[in-house]
Amino acid sequence: MNSDGIRTFLMLSKLKNFTRTAERMYVAQSTVTNRIAELENETGRKLFARRQGGVELTEEGQLFLSYAQRICDLEDSFIREVNAAARYDKALRVGCINAVYESSLYPALSGFFRTHADVSLKIVLGHSTDLLQMLQENLIDIAFSYLPLKKSGFVGHRFSSDRLVLAVSPARNAYPGGIRKAELLECEYLMCNFAFGDAGEFVRSLFPPRHAFRFEVDNSGKVAQYLLDGLGYSFLPYKMVEEHVRAGRLQVVRPLDFAVPELVSYCAYRRGDALAGALAALAGGEQKG
Repeated sequence: MNSDGIRTFLMLSKLKNFTRTAERMYVAQSTVTNRIAELENETGRKLFARRQGGVELTEEGQLFLSYAQRICDLEDSFIREVNAAARYDKALRVGCINAVYESSLYPALSGFFRTHADVSLKIVLGHSTDLLQMLQENLIDIAFSYLPLKKSGFVGHRFSSDRLVLAVSPARNAYPGGIRKAELLECEYLMCNFAFGDAGEFVRSLFPPRHAFRFEVDNSGKVAQYLLDGLGYSFLPYKMVEEHVRAGRLQVVRPLDFAVPELVSYCAYRRGDALAGALAALAGGEQKG
C-alpha cells in the first residue's frame, strides 16, 4: 500500500470519475485503474462501485476514506517536520477554529512569532472535532477549539469567552425592537456552522430539524461581508463584528423570548510540551492540568 495509490483513491473519491482523476493527477487513466485495483487487492474489499457517469464509494470505501486521509496527513506532516528541522531548531503546529483565530488568538500568535525566532510556526484552521483528533494523532501540538479535551496526558483549560449576537445591517434590520424565536424562521438567516458544543446546538435548536437554509457556510470569517451587504441575519461571536457594530455598519438584534448561551473556547496540548505551554501562557486563560 503506497502513497501514490492512497492519494489516487482520495482524488477518485472526490471527483468520482476515472478520466477526471487521471487528468487532475497528470497520469494515464490506466494508471488510476491499476492503482485502485492494487488497493482493492491489498484490502480485500471493493472500494468503489460503478454508477452512471462515474463511481461511488462502497460502504468499505467510506470506512477506508478516513484512514487514507490520515495516512496522507501523517506523511505530509512528517515531510514538513523533516524539512523544518533542517532549517529551524524547533517547530510548533497550532490548530485553531476560525472564529477564535479571528477574535482572540492573533495577538498571542504574532507575539510568539516575534519572540521565538528559532521556531517555525504552522497554523491550521479547522473544526473543533477535527482539531482535537489531529492533536491526539500528533498532527498538531496545540488546539484552540469550542470543545474541551479531558484526557490523560493532556493539559486543557478554558481559553476565552464571548457572546453570540444576531447581527444584521441597519438597512436590513426589520426587528429594531428585538426578535422572537418564531420570527427567525421568517427572516433570511445565513447559517454558519462555526460552533460545536452548547453554542452550536443552540443555533441549530432555533430551527426545525433538517431545516433547509438558503445560505450555508462553514467558515465564520466569511459571513460578515454578506451581512454588511444586507443579505441577511446571522449569529456570530460579538468580537468578530464589534468593529462593524461600533462603526454603525452592523446592528445587534436583541432576543425577546429566548436566552443566548455564552460562547466558550478551550485550549489543549500534550503535557510536557514546553513550546505549546509557552504559547498557551502567552495566550492566557484558566490553566487546569
